Amino acid sequence: MRVLLAAAVLTGLMSVPSYSAIMEARVDLSQQKMRVYKNGRLQHVWPVSTARRGKITPTGSWSAKWLSKNHRSSRYNNAPMPYSIFYSGNFAIHGTNQISKLGRPASAGCVRLHPDNARTLFNWVQRNGKRNFRVRITH
Repeated sequence: MRVLLAAAVLTGLMSVPSYSAIMEARVDLSQQKMRVYKNGRLQHVWPVSTARRGKITPTGSWSAKWLSKNHRSSRYNNAPMPYSIFYSGNFAIHGTNQISKLGRPASAGCVRLHPDNARTLFNWVQRNGKRNFRVRITH
């Protein structure tokens, strides 16, 4: 049996799937933290800012829909949203210039990160593909 299996793999009759790294960003709204996992192993813990009072950051799980390196908000006075990873409609993970507010609710609903951390995450998603990235937001 082993000989037949080895022969099938070598002749291409049976392909061995290539493994691509999977990354997941888990955002905890109550802690205002993002934990980034690669292949199930914790890589980073970063402070975030999510929705301030009167606004909503939706909970759930999504894949990345589209990326925009130098995005500007069409809803909020052309506000800079560097390294945006859009995951649900107008909601994105992105960098912020309001670094002092990280670690507490301050956004209109997006998940804000330090620009260096947003760049790290953005570059990984760009390099490895949107399909290999998930964002999960919980209370």
